Amino acid sequence: MADDPCSFTKELFLLKAPKKSPLVLRMIVLVFVMVCGVYICTICLKQISTRTNTGLFTVQTIEKPCPEPNVEQSEAPYLHYPNPTSYSRAECACNPVRYFAILSMQRSGSGWFETLLNNHTNISSNGEIFSVKVRRSNMSTIGETLDRIYNLDWLSSASKNECTAAVGLKWMLNQGVMQHHEEIVEYFKQRGVSAIFLFRRNLLRRMISVLANSYDRDAKPLNGTHKSHVHSPKEAEILAKYKPIINATLLIANLRQVEETTTKALEYFKSTRHILIYYEDVLKNRTKLIDVQDFLKVPRKDLKSRQVKIHKGPLSNQIENWGDIQKTLKGTPYESFLHADYRRR
Repeated sequence: MADDPCSFTKELFLLKAPKKSPLVLRMIVLVFVMVCGVYICTICLKQISTRTNTGLFTVQTIEKPCPEPNVEQSEAPYLHYPNPTSYSRAECACNPVRYFAILSMQRSGSGWFETLLNNHTNISSNGEIFSVKVRRSNMSTIGETLDRIYNLDWLSSASKNECTAAVGLKWMLNQGVMQHHEEIVEYFKQRGVSAIFLFRRNLLRRMISVLANSYDRDAKPLNGTHKSHVHSPKEAEILAKYKPIINATLLIANLRQVEETTTKALEYFKSTRHILIYYEDVLKNRTKLIDVQDFLKVPRKDLKSRQVKIHKGPLSNQIENWGDIQKTLKGTPYESFLHADYRRR
C-alpha cells in the first residue's frame, strides 16, 4: 500500500495543512475585527448624530399662530407679523407691526419730522430710500425694496429690530410716487400700508429753502461739507446768511405747480388709509404729533429732534429781491405767504 498514490497525496496534505492554518485563522480574525470596528463606528456616529439633532431640535422654536388681536375688523388689514430673514423677533414675534410711508416734497420739513418719529422707541422710519434712482427704476424694483423694508430686513440706524411697532420710510413725490401712483396705491391697499402726507402751507418759504440748499450743495460753506440739516445754532446761522434771488417772473407759475402736485397726490391716494399733516402745524403745535402717533397706533410719547431750524424770522430778511417778490404776490391767492410766520400758539 506504500505505493498507493492516493495515500501519498493524503499524507502530503496532512503534513502541509498545519503550516497554512495559522495564516487563515489570522485572516479570519482580522476580517472579524475590521467588521466589528466598522459596526462600532457606525453605531457611535448614529449616536452622535442623534444627540446633535436632538440638541438642534431643542433650540428651534415651534411656530405657533399668534392670537387674534383685539381690534376692530377695519383695522385688521393694517396689522402685520413680519418674519425677518436677518434676525429673529423673538418674544416680540406676535407684536403686530404697522406699515407706513411719509409722502412729501423736498424741503418740506420731512427730515425733521422723520427724526421726531424715530425718537419713538417703537417707530422705525428708514430715510429717503428712493433717492437712489435704481431703486425706483420700475415698479418691480420699487416693490422689492418696499418688501424688504416692511419685512424688517432693511437695516439702518433707524432699525428697532424686535420691538418695532411701526416701520416705514420717507418718500418724495418726485421719486417715482407720481409716475407709478396707480401701482403704488394698489400695493398700499394690498399690503395694508398707511400714508402720512407732510406738506408745507407756505410754499414761498419752501422755495427759499430749496434755493438755499441748492446753493449750499455747490458752495459748501460749512468747512467744505454740504449739509441739508444741521444740529447746532452756529451751523444754522452760517447757512442762513445766504439770501437767494427769486425769479419773480416764474414765481407764481412755480408756486401753482407745487400746489397742483400736492393736490394730485392727495387725489391719487384718497382710497388709501392716510393722514395729512402740515409742517407749520407741527412746528406751532406739537400736539399734532399725538395725532400721528394715534394714527400709527403706538403709545404716546414726547418726541424730540436734535435738528436746528435754519431759516427763521421774517421773509424780508431771507430774500435778496424782497421788493420784487412783494409786488409779484400782492393781490394774488399767494399774498398770505408774505406774512405767515412760525409763532407758536
